[in-house]
Amino acid sequence: MTSPIALDPPTPSPSIFKKTGSLGNLPIMSTAMSYLSAIQQADTRARSHGNSSAASTRTRSIPSSVTSLSEDTILDEDDTNNCLVNPLTPPTSEVSATIHAEFGYCVNEAYRCVSKHDYTEPFQKHTIEDPPYYILFSTYISYIMIICFGHLRDFFGKRFAKSYFTHLMPHNGYAPLNSDFDSFYTRRLQRRVDDCCSHPVAGVPGRTVLLLDRYSTNYNLTQIYTGTKTRALNISSYNYLGFSQTRGGCSDAVGEGIRRYGTSTCGTRLESGSSELHVFTEALVARFLGTEDALVSSVGFATNSTFIPALVGKKSLIISDELNHTSIRVGARQSGAEIRMFKHNDMSSLESVLREAISQGQSKTHRSWKKILVIVEGLYSMEGTLVDLLRIVELKQKYKVRTAVTVLGYDVDVLFKFYLFVDEAHSIGAVGPHGRGVTDYFNIHPGSIDVLMGTFTKSFGACGGYIAGPKTLIDALRLRGSSYPYAEAMAPPVLAQVIASIASIMGIAPAPQLPKSQNSLSLASSNGTVKDHANDLRRMAPQSMLPAWINLHPSLADGSEARMRIRRLAFNCRYLHAGLKKLGFIISGHPFSPIVPLLIFNPGKCMMFSRLMRARKIPIVVVVVGYPATPLEKGRARFCASASHTKEDIDMVLEACDEVGGILDLKHGLGERWGIDEIRKRAVELVHSAV
Repeated sequence: MTSPIALDPPTPSPSIFKKTGSLGNLPIMSTAMSYLSAIQQADTRARSHGNSSAASTRTRSIPSSVTSLSEDTILDEDDTNNCLVNPLTPPTSEVSATIHAEFGYCVNEAYRCVSKHDYTEPFQKHTIEDPPYYILFSTYISYIMIICFGHLRDFFGKRFAKSYFTHLMPHNGYAPLNSDFDSFYTRRLQRRVDDCCSHPVAGVPGRTVLLLDRYSTNYNLTQIYTGTKTRALNISSYNYLGFSQTRGGCSDAVGEGIRRYGTSTCGTRLESGSSELHVFTEALVARFLGTEDALVSSVGFATNSTFIPALVGKKSLIISDELNHTSIRVGARQSGAEIRMFKHNDMSSLESVLREAISQGQSKTHRSWKKILVIVEGLYSMEGTLVDLLRIVELKQKYKVRTAVTVLGYDVDVLFKFYLFVDEAHSIGAVGPHGRGVTDYFNIHPGSIDVLMGTFTKSFGACGGYIAGPKTLIDALRLRGSSYPYAEAMAPPVLAQVIASIASIMGIAPAPQLPKSQNSLSLASSNGTVKDHANDLRRMAPQSMLPAWINLHPSLADGSEARMRIRRLAFNCRYLHAGLKKLGFIISGHPFSPIVPLLIFNPGKCMMFSRLMRARKIPIVVVVVGYPATPLEKGRARFCASASHTKEDIDMVLEACDEVGGILDLKHGLGERWGIDEIRKRAVELVHSAV
């Protein structure tokens, strides 16, 4: 019997590419040239259908050596979801070097924006509008009903259907691995929305994504795969700059890296797992961030959970934002340091905690702390809010002078000082006019921050993470951080992707001539010293900092394509955020955040929102999140904008949200409301106006 809580899956769309043979017999395309020819043929077909405006413009010619099509790139112009595969306006004045399904074709310079802080306006504080009381009431009632009926089913099931509960009760002398109480959430709540979560995909998580069609006949206990695939617009992946592609400069570098270095170094960094690619990557990351040194880790989560315990220990204090990521919480607990929280992005709360910690000292002895480490995120992954870095840097300067304070009734001259750790997992690459993260966005020198952490998953199309800071600190972390000496080293293909993507953002300049006695791989020669000039952040990477075999396309090497991607991302973020607000939704987060949370509140509406978006004629993949990842009453849909999206893609998302939001009664935001047609027409005005 089909699950009553799941909509019937949409009829699978026909294959986007014409099937002309088995995959094993298809030729391998080493570059994007074969697809360029496919795009040119699509342009020719569009002109033959009477596109007079397109016919008036000449296309750039393609060398005859690359005009032969690979069989896997023949576009099917009759596909029902053709707008996800071919541009609505075929390329005319130039040929797109990327697959439209992976990175959308958009040359309109009006659809660009610069992500930077406006010092004429006050910093936007984190506020979420309150919904009507009946929304909150229905949300709590929904959870109460689910919990009550779940316990009733468990009570009667253990007595009348024992075969289904054997794994939750003692049997054959064994205690259950999972008790019924521990697994209650998984069985009675999570399973109801399993069709909305962990949906397997095929191919690249780019502008679009291929979903493996599936259905369930036992209330989502198991899923049955039909063998068909459906292409959908992807607004759910952390592919902020669109570097996750199958063809192009970065993927070509990855392929060459595999041919030269294989797929793994088969060791840890302190043993036999270090390669020259690790040295190049760490030097390039340090230069990119403007720090003295950096180290890379193979897992982003482990970058926090294993290196924070190496920074602080017993008799130290960690002051953490209440909405920090789980990896930070795990690392803080493992460190053995005392942990205190402050309200999310509330600098008054942070200063209050700081004053109390400094004046009172340790809880039992009241002795001064060995270290005080303040940990914040540059961009919060669930809220989409940007850290108030300006105010935190002011607090660092304020508590950097000796001041007479009263401690236990005595006047004491104390040096107020704390260290600052900023997690830029979601902000690096995605925020700032040059993609350098929150320091670039606020135009603050990175030397003002003691420890910079980030990941390569979101903006660079890779995986793993990094820690950057003073060289003495990084050298110590290489020995004390458990993931460096014990975990596997980053794989060469991943390192090649990181090098190519960061180099394309920085741009490559010819390296100065070095003395013959100087080692070109020396960190000291490649990193240099951290200067106080703001233009240092914008410097290009010399060719000597890259492996000699990496030859990027000219548009990547000069940084022009990366600048285009950064500006497209800024436009898409601001347009999506502003458009949803004008439609009447309650939206959280900063206008330039690539994470745009749409508050839904009710758990039942969350899963229906996901299903209705996926059941549209052109499916849209969204992520819905609820408790315990969010507060109980603040379930949400979390959109992830990307530079790969076009303005038409954002229009499509806004139109779908407008229709589904009306059905589910989600429009409870305050302020002026616009219609979807007006939002489309005034998109540029909306982006550049105050939000």
